[in-house]
Amino acid sequence: MNIQTIIIAILFAAAVFYVCRLVYKNLSAKKSCGSNCKCGVDFSAIEAGNADKK
Repeated sequence: MNIQTIIIAILFAAAVFYVCRLVYKNLSAKKSCGSNCKCGVDFSAIEAGNADKK
């Protein structure tokens, strides 16, 4: 096996690892909730009724 083939194999393996990592991060569960549970968000400065004004 010559050096060019080894370099190409290493680059290909790195690219496959990178793509698999991106897919895994995209499909894995998030640490924060995605609903309206107000976890970690301070809504005390928002006045009620602002949604009706245009």
